[in-house]
Amino acid sequence: MGVTLLTDMAFGILPCNAMVSPGANGKRVPIRHLLCFKTGSSKRKKCDDSNDTITDLVDDAYSSGRSEVPGTQEDDELTKTRKALSEARAKQEAIQKERDQLIEELARSEAKQKEYTATILHDKELAISELEAAKSLFHQKLQESVDEKFSLESRLVLAKQDAVELAVQVEKLAEIAFQQATSHILEDAQLRVSAAETSAAEAAYQIEKQIKDATEGTISSILEQSKDAIEKALDVAEKAGHYATKAVSAFGDGMNPVEKIVSLQSENMKLNGVVNDLESQLLLVRNEVDKLKLELEQVRQQAHASEIRANEAEKALLGFQESGREKTLQQEEEIKSLMEKLKKDASERKKSATKALKAELESIKAAIEAAKETASSRDTAYLRRCEALQRSLKASEDVSKMWRQRANLAESLLVKERPLVEEDKDSIYVVNGGRIDLLTDNDSQKWKLLSNGPRREIPQWRVRRIRTIRPKFPPRKIDVAEVLTSKFRTLDLPKPDEVWSIAEEKLKEGDTLIEHVIEKETIEKKRKALERALQRKTIQWQRTPEPTILGKFSCVIKNQELGPGERLCTLFRVKFQAFNWESWRRQWYLELAPKAADLSQSGVTAVWLPPPTRSVAAQGYMPTDLYNLNSEYGTEEELKYCVEEMHSQDILALGDVVLNHRCAENQSPNGVWNIFGGKLAWGPEAIVCDDPNYQGRGNPSSGPQDKASLQLSAPNIDHSQDFVRRDIKQWLNWLRNDIGFDGWRLDFVRGFSGTYVKEYIEASNPSFAIGEYWDSLAYEHGNLCYNQDAHRQRIVNWINATGGTSSAFDVTTKGILHSALHNEYWRLIDPQGKPTGVMGWWPSRAVTFLENHDTGSTQGHWPFPREKLAQGYAYILTHPGTPVIFYDHFYDFGIRDIITELIEARRRAGVHCRSSVKIYHANNEGYVAQVGDTLVMKLGHFDWNPSKENNLDGNWQKFVDKGTDYQVWLRQ
Repeated sequence: MGVTLLTDMAFGILPCNAMVSPGANGKRVPIRHLLCFKTGSSKRKKCDDSNDTITDLVDDAYSSGRSEVPGTQEDDELTKTRKALSEARAKQEAIQKERDQLIEELARSEAKQKEYTATILHDKELAISELEAAKSLFHQKLQESVDEKFSLESRLVLAKQDAVELAVQVEKLAEIAFQQATSHILEDAQLRVSAAETSAAEAAYQIEKQIKDATEGTISSILEQSKDAIEKALDVAEKAGHYATKAVSAFGDGMNPVEKIVSLQSENMKLNGVVNDLESQLLLVRNEVDKLKLELEQVRQQAHASEIRANEAEKALLGFQESGREKTLQQEEEIKSLMEKLKKDASERKKSATKALKAELESIKAAIEAAKETASSRDTAYLRRCEALQRSLKASEDVSKMWRQRANLAESLLVKERPLVEEDKDSIYVVNGGRIDLLTDNDSQKWKLLSNGPRREIPQWRVRRIRTIRPKFPPRKIDVAEVLTSKFRTLDLPKPDEVWSIAEEKLKEGDTLIEHVIEKETIEKKRKALERALQRKTIQWQRTPEPTILGKFSCVIKNQELGPGERLCTLFRVKFQAFNWESWRRQWYLELAPKAADLSQSGVTAVWLPPPTRSVAAQGYMPTDLYNLNSEYGTEEELKYCVEEMHSQDILALGDVVLNHRCAENQSPNGVWNIFGGKLAWGPEAIVCDDPNYQGRGNPSSGPQDKASLQLSAPNIDHSQDFVRRDIKQWLNWLRNDIGFDGWRLDFVRGFSGTYVKEYIEASNPSFAIGEYWDSLAYEHGNLCYNQDAHRQRIVNWINATGGTSSAFDVTTKGILHSALHNEYWRLIDPQGKPTGVMGWWPSRAVTFLENHDTGSTQGHWPFPREKLAQGYAYILTHPGTPVIFYDHFYDFGIRDIITELIEARRRAGVHCRSSVKIYHANNEGYVAQVGDTLVMKLGHFDWNPSKENNLDGNWQKFVDKGTDYQVWLRQ
């Protein structure tokens, strides 16, 4: 005699098709169970025949007359069980209805919240547009007044062209003063005129003094000469008188007086000749003195005429200045009135916008409170469901105890007291948790459950969450072979190491408990995300400066439009390459996730993660099955955990996607590896026909027609095929929506056209995209050429092919920095005065970097000079474009503090990817540039500071000082 009883794993209810043999006649009668359950779901169904109960089993088992079990007690117990199950089902339906209502309320609240958000954004855009219109009107009025002022100045200058040379100089100074349109320049011009007049007077006085000194010197010398001559004549006369006295005395003594007289007359004649000569010289000197006096009078007349002209010029200048002041004051009054009006309008708009924003914030807060209340009610309902399940499970345990007792009795009847008949030798009795089972064939549901065993284990982090809320389910045996080979039918329960828990099962659709867990986690994530968004908006609103006539965002962008897909927040990003060539050797996702908070505090806003796809090469750049994200860097679950950690710190996650090539997993009949596996099972038609190694049957490559554009180590994908583009777009959207990536780093984009990149970006809508367009720079005789326009033009052409939807790595700037930082700073300025890389032509699409996993790390294909790393980061972190920091430099090279300090300087100065650059110096000694309006930086040993530059106004304070390496100043 044999009994077939198939049990449910959770509740131990007999199945509908159980059979029992009465023994006397050998016939088996079917026993219909009252209710059947499907494991893991909340659905219950009644058996076809509800009149046959377990009482028939007991009656047939005791039909031999050996023992007897009362049936009334069993009917009561079955009735209670049926009643309890119907109540549980009714409660489950009520809970389901309540859940649907809560989901509908949540959907309505989310829709209302989206509507509120759209309204706020619309009002904000209207306010910004109005401010921009006011700004343009003000600029227009200001330009008109300036043009009118310039026209008046030109007329005045033309009217004074015939003035003296001093007046011409004054007019030039006045013209410069009016061009600057400031009063202090006019005062400076007046001071210069006064100085010029003083200089002229001093020059005239010096000339007069020189003439006077020369005249007086000449006259004094002549008088001295005359005096000397007269004294000589007097001496001669005195001597002559003395001789005459002697002659008289001699005459008196008897000498000959005639000879003496003759001699005296001769001497007297000589003296007369000398006197005549002296008189003639005196006349000549007097003539010269008269001439000098005449010249002095002429000089005095000229000086007087110059003074008269200077007075006239001063009077003209005063009149000119007075008229200019009157017109300037009039224009200033008009401008002041216009500015007062604009300020009044702006303040009114600000008040209205602030009021509207406050109202919207209040509504958002109310929506959040409602969402919190909804979540709380959901939690309460969820706890109620758990309590109901626990009560149901407790009732099931009580029923199991009762059936265990009955099974003991039945086993004693079946094993000890009744021998097996010949036809039942192949029957195997199994007592599983107090329930009698008979395994007779491979098609039974019990056999399938035992054969399949437990499903694949889920990650530990989800196991921990499930264990916090899961009830205790009855154990289950998993070793079918042990059951089949056992000679004894024991009722002992299995040991703990022989059973498995439902908490370790793979999640399955239809599991009510698991659906509640997932639903609760989803609601909690949305609530936290909404709170973070509200907190960021509140902080941003509180930190927003007072609006001026130029608008709230005038300090960010002036007269520039955002590009396709570009958002305002993308302008200020600093990216971080979060891996190197050897990162795959460690559990990288688990090692990188804890660094999210550190990177966020350092100023990083986006991280570039390694290729996520399973790859032939460990580094990830030879992908196979695109949907298999269990790579050398970690599992798919670990990747999701890493991305979630980055998002929790408001850091974007960029995925490194390889679209140019893909490794096949199978060979064609020709032995060529061109048959792809996995979900995207492509064939040779997905490979370009000009790939020489893989016998592709697609169209030719859309990249540049050279060997460098072909990735020869793997089949090049033909992106002109519709099915290829469709599959890639679906894959990218899967990475965005299911994995959580925010943007892309596109590997080896030179291999295919940028138009396909545009299509992929528009389909996946990333926050940011970077293309790796790698091309060789121009060299001559082994030296880097100064002109690299052709190189950066090729990169710009690729960006333009994407419609501006993607950025590109500024390889030009990297190559130029290698040479420029070795005392060749003149390489950093092009003939137009702009930076020489892609940064100088299209800064908002230029992604600057010094090293990456290819150029540096253990590959070292093109390493940046290590001693120049600080200068290199000082350049890219203070200039426009989007800078990228390499992992090795930040964590391994000991320059983390330097990089963090430069990021802080960039943040304080408001430098973004579109900031303007004005280069003051670029030579062998150093490089000086002003970036935006509030930052000035210097490279090299060039002796310079802002006070030495005439065109730099304002108060500048030194923020970073690294001596001859670099210095950074910020405007106060």
